[in-house]
Amino acid sequence: MSDSPLADHDLSAANTLGLPCRAERFAAPAAIGPLRLLLRQAADQDWPLTILGGGSNLILPGRLPGLVIKPALPHWWLERQGSSVLVHVGAGVEWHSLVMALAGRGLWGTENLALIPGFCGAAPIQNIGAYGVELCEVLEAVQVLFVDDGRPAVLTPQECAFGYRDSIFKGELQGRVVITGLILRLSRVASPRLSYGDLAQRVGTHPGPLEVAEAVCAIRREKLPDPAELGNAGSFFKNPIVERQRAEEILSSWPEVPHFELADGRVKLAAGWLIDQCGLKGWRSGHFGVHDRQALVLVHFGGGSAAELLAFADRVVEQVQARFGVVLEREPRLA
Repeated sequence: MSDSPLADHDLSAANTLGLPCRAERFAAPAAIGPLRLLLRQAADQDWPLTILGGGSNLILPGRLPGLVIKPALPHWWLERQGSSVLVHVGAGVEWHSLVMALAGRGLWGTENLALIPGFCGAAPIQNIGAYGVELCEVLEAVQVLFVDDGRPAVLTPQECAFGYRDSIFKGELQGRVVITGLILRLSRVASPRLSYGDLAQRVGTHPGPLEVAEAVCAIRREKLPDPAELGNAGSFFKNPIVERQRAEEILSSWPEVPHFELADGRVKLAAGWLIDQCGLKGWRSGHFGVHDRQALVLVHFGGGSAAELLAFADRVVEQVQARFGVVLEREPRLA
């Protein structure tokens, strides 16, 4: 890691899709002071600025101009508050390692989010979620620095405008702030969330958070490829949310489609099922393919580019739209 910018830095290993990319300049500050200095330098030099986390939800181009900053703030600590615990965590902490450490301490709240790749600083951007739990349910605050002047701010969950795989960091604050840390509120009181899939069948009658986290890991490993072995960004498409009337039309023709009714009356459909029904599971074209066990995941076999990946994804979207009249939305962001 380096606080000072490195020239012509290779980012191919810094994104889980394994796309080739070089940064004109790259730095990984491990403290707030050096991070502020880098933001000031980028502003003074009028460099384009890219903030990089674990690269697990990002599509990188062949080259990133200006300055790429990967916040490496590495520390986390606990603050007890009665039956709950506040977890203060730096943006550079690996998310899965944190989840397992907290579950091992008997703390409830993040165990369903085990094995999600990436670092804590990126977690609020898309409001990560899995197995019936979203980050916003345990998030107390997000700590940021504003890019223009380096001033700090603390945002509440309400101010973050969280939605399904969405937040203010994809909208109004995109490119305006750097996330430096999170505060999570976890509980010492048993509160397992086991209604998603067959999770309840994977654990005992009174599981602890570590048992739940390990069961989630086992399920994910059965269904999802390891990015270290096969490039991917996890779920490539969001589960589409449609109006009730459209959902009823789809269900009348395909009653077996997995779906979930939302509080506002709309219905969330399973994108992976829709892709699978188009006969695309295991389909490969060029350097990219649809994973043969989970159709929601697009995989990179090596040698491809961002442009080729986007064209491949568009073909998946077109086939799902042609059959079901539903438009899939990409989950990974373009750098």
